[in-house]
Amino acid sequence: MRWLLVILAVLFVGLQFRLWVGEGSLAHNSELDSQLEEQEHENQALRERNALIATDVESLKTNLNAIEEKARADLGMIKQGETFYLVIDKNQPGSISKDSSQ
Repeated sequence: MRWLLVILAVLFVGLQFRLWVGEGSLAHNSELDSQLEEQEHENQALRERNALIATDVESLKTNLNAIEEKARADLGMIKQGETFYLVIDKNQPGSISKDSSQ
């Protein structure tokens, strides 16, 4: 009877150790829950970004004005007959200077 009590006590301690410290423990589950929540937030942000991209693609497929707008904004294209003016701020760092002596 004494041996049975010792075996049960060791088994109880082993299970308690696993419950509090080991893999699958309460702390481990809490950490996994926080990682899951963080991943769900990231996934939601990516879903929203994908939805915006999908609307842009659909707009580009159906609307010629959207294609022109995209070409003007991203590629710097101009229409035939338009005049392009580039305005440079002299005070801004990195701007091209006319009186650079070399």
